[in-house]
Amino acid sequence: MENIERSQILKGYLMATLFYEPSTRTRLSFESAMKRLGGEVLTTENAREFSSAAKGETLEDTIRTVEGYSDIIVMRHFESGAAKRAAVTAGIPVINAGDGPGEHPTQALLDVYTIEREIGKLDGIKVGLVGDLANGRTVRSLAYLLAKYKDVKIYFVSPEVVKMKDDIKYYLTSKGVEWEESGDLMEVASKCDVVYQTRIQKERFGERFDLYEAARGKYIVNQDVLKVMQEHAVVMHPLPRLDEITVDVDGDPRAAYFRQAKNGLYIRMALLKVLLLGW
Repeated sequence: MENIERSQILKGYLMATLFYEPSTRTRLSFESAMKRLGGEVLTTENAREFSSAAKGETLEDTIRTVEGYSDIIVMRHFESGAAKRAAVTAGIPVINAGDGPGEHPTQALLDVYTIEREIGKLDGIKVGLVGDLANGRTVRSLAYLLAKYKDVKIYFVSPEVVKMKDDIKYYLTSKGVEWEESGDLMEVASKCDVVYQTRIQKERFGERFDLYEAARGKYIVNQDVLKVMQEHAVVMHPLPRLDEITVDVDGDPRAAYFRQAKNGLYIRMALLKVLLLGW
């Protein structure tokens, strides 16, 4: 897909994007992917406020209606498990573009693709997952996917209030994946092939601004962190970023997050092709 500027292989197919939460990269990359392959897009950017959901329509009824207009649905929702409910209801493919604090599988696919492109391997790597590990769906999905590779070690670096949930830890242990919790970003960064930074997700804290402020700004990737990182290692981030990676890191060749975002286009092009046309 990296070599395809424009194609007509999905001409005549319609993709519906149902986004109940804000998105820039995911929605635009899916829409770009579909259009680059010759397909058409039906889009609703803020379905929570501007669709019949605001009138009280159930998710299941929305899905049954939208599948009559399209060949594939890409959905982001604020509730964990919503994508599974949609998939059970629909008679066409449903892609989970993020379900609340649950999962973000297409992000995990593009993350693994990026690691392989940048580091050259997926077996035997050390990955530091940093930031909001309790609410960050990207790190949950990435941890699941990394468990499929051999001799991977995962470090969890986060403030106390947003530690990785036990279900992921149990899953990794059940798959024989070594993991470790650490409060020392510098030490972890010096060992890792990938430092995967995430933002502290203010929208998941509700009224608990005290907890948000306690977590925010504790772990920042800056020039000091770059100095201890290995030359081949990379910094990744699912974006958007706030202040958890300083802007002066952008110029370092190890800053892979914008290349990572571009890879999302290729992964989603491939996924649409496979789901609509097969291998």
